[in-house]
Amino acid sequence: MLIGILSDTHGRAETAAAAISLLRSRGAEFFIHCGDVGDESVLDQLAGLSAAFVWGNTDWDRVPLKRYAEQLGIACHGAMADLTLGGKRIAVHHGDDSRTMRQILDEQQFDYLLHGHTHEKRLERIGRTLIINPGALHRAREKTAALLDTNNDHVQFLVIPSN
Repeated sequence: MLIGILSDTHGRAETAAAAISLLRSRGAEFFIHCGDVGDESVLDQLAGLSAAFVWGNTDWDRVPLKRYAEQLGIACHGAMADLTLGGKRIAVHHGDDSRTMRQILDEQQFDYLLHGHTHEKRLERIGRTLIINPGALHRAREKTAALLDTNNDHVQFLVIPSN
C-alpha cells in the first residue's frame, strides 16, 4: 500500500493541495496528516480521499475542526492514531510529547511511527519501528511530504514546489 504522509501545514491550503496532488500522482492510496493542520481549508484538500490525522500542538480549534473533518469523512484520531494499513501497524503522533514518543518506541509494537513537529525530514529505524517525519509544508526551507510503500518499507521524500 502507498501512503502519503504530510505534516505541519499550519493552514497553508495551497501548499497542502500541491503536496496531495503530487502524492496522488505517485499512487498514494491513503493520506495521513501528522498534525498542525491549522484550519478547515487544509481538511478541504483531503475531502473525498481516504485520510486520517492527529492533533498538533498548534491545532487550537479542535472541536470545530473535528466536527468539520467528520462531515468530510476524514478520521480525526486525537493525540495519537493506531492504524493498520497494508498489513502494517502504524502509530501516528505529532511528536510534541517526547514521553509518548519514547513509550511507542520502547514497546516496539509498531512497524512505523509517523510524526511531525520538528519541521525536519527524518527516516530512522529503532528496533522494528521505522520512524518517518515527512518534514513540513510551512516554515521549512524546503517543503516536503513523504510516500511510504508498506510492501517494502521504501520511503521517498518529495519536494513540494513553492507557490
